[in-house]
Amino acid sequence: MPDRRLVRIIDANSNRTREALRVVEDVLRFWHEKGALARRVKRERHHVARSCDRLLSEGSSRLGARDTATDPGRDSMPCTEATRRNIGEVLLSNFRRAEESLRVLEETAKLVDRESCRRFKRSRFRVYDIEKACRSLLEK
Repeated sequence: MPDRRLVRIIDANSNRTREALRVVEDVLRFWHEKGALARRVKRERHHVARSCDRLLSEGSSRLGARDTATDPGRDSMPCTEATRRNIGEVLLSNFRRAEESLRVLEETAKLVDRESCRRFKRSRFRVYDIEKACRSLLEK
């Protein structure tokens, strides 16, 4: 079983990735009405969830490792979401959020399971590809 601190990092970044991809998915689906792109994002979100579930099995006490009440980073940053000027910025910021958290998952998975590391890396590059396909939407 991985160290509790490692489980916290993986759990937090799993949540962060899935949340960001859900925002991207919904913007593509409802705002831009790009069903095919939204489905690609949805597939990736589900793939990341399965990869995290494999990495953090029931024995790792994923929920037990969470400690949001005493998280030292909980209140350290101002709410930058309030500065979004348009839907393109919402889309771009959530692509960045997903890519960064996938990189954290990739790096920390190296300590637990090499195959998980490879899965997260492939996910990160697929998200880069989806972002590129959305390039024209990021300016709106």
